[in-house]
Amino acid sequence: MSTSADQLKQVAADASAEFLKDGQIVGLGSGTTAALAVGAIGRRVASGLRITGISTSEKTTAQARELRIPLATLAEHPAIDITIDGADDVELHTLNLIKGGGGNLLREKIVAAASARLVIVVDKSKLVDRLGSHSPVPVEVVRFGWEATAKRLTALNLNPKLRKGDGDEPYITDGGNYILDCAVGPISSADQLGHELDSVIGVVEHGLFLGITSQVLIGTPDGVQTLNRA
Repeated sequence: MSTSADQLKQVAADASAEFLKDGQIVGLGSGTTAALAVGAIGRRVASGLRITGISTSEKTTAQARELRIPLATLAEHPAIDITIDGADDVELHTLNLIKGGGGNLLREKIVAAASARLVIVVDKSKLVDRLGSHSPVPVEVVRFGWEATAKRLTALNLNPKLRKGDGDEPYITDGGNYILDCAVGPISSADQLGHELDSVIGVVEHGLFLGITSQVLIGTPDGVQTLNRA
């Protein structure tokens, strides 16, 4: 019998939750795969694990509260022991990521940057030889003058497209911003692109997560495959 992608992600999510230890401050990621990990963490908490979670989105906050995972803020705990999250693309030889398909890249990156260890949970479909070959790069922009920001991104040949939400209205992030999805194609230098995006006025943050992944857990039919940052 074939194993679905969700089942494979669940195997990896369950494995990620086993990393957690009593007393840790734990970043809780966002998105469909991260939700599986938060569910696994909730089961460990129900069995007696004592942790404090730092949520990366309103949706994750609601899930964590339902599972009775204790929550705090970055102001209370600015140093996070470990964050568990998903990704849209994982570049095999660098473990660089594209994130933000779920619209929470800003808070996810803030939490990831505050973490001693970032563990990413995926199935094999997220693995790529080069970032951009599978997923667009989400770019979070301020709503004021977003059209001018889009023109700046177009001038960089990034092909921005405004993300839409319900009723064909622009998607609005938890931070109150818009997202421009940039279909850049295979990226020859993610560092260079990251610097270019950082320099664009109106850009709040982008979905290139570079040099911060500690470990990737990949759900496979044969179990969990682990990739470690060199």
